[in-house]
Amino acid sequence: MKYSKATNYALHAIVYLTLTPSGKSVGVEQLAKVQNLSPTYLSKILTKLVKAGLVESNPGVNGGYSLARQSSNISFLDVVHAIEGKAQLFSCSLEHGELDRNQGCLIEKVMTEAEQKMNDELSSVSICKIAEQIQSLKH
Repeated sequence: MKYSKATNYALHAIVYLTLTPSGKSVGVEQLAKVQNLSPTYLSKILTKLVKAGLVESNPGVNGGYSLARQSSNISFLDVVHAIEGKAQLFSCSLEHGELDRNQGCLIEKVMTEAEQKMNDELSSVSICKIAEQIQSLKH
């Protein structure tokens, strides 16, 4: 399993916005420069974060992007779902037949349980926690 690079960039952008002083917006050019990305590409990622309600776009001369809610209320899983979607990672390719007659696909059951554990872990870590760790390293 591999997350797209867009998820990587989205997580870094959200952390950067978390470290930005409250009430300030950050332009897409500045966010893109920090990650050495094209502003156009990052804009597409930020649009997904806006649609998910994690980031807000502020128009105008001093506009840009800022968090739509407190970073303590944004989990890693929120960001992953905003970029990757919420589709299940594994789906059984076999129709229910002789191997798993009345129980459903046992392989899918194992994979689904593993995915749930990963989702539980990702939902338990807030963006705020990472930002706090970064701040403590700076001091």
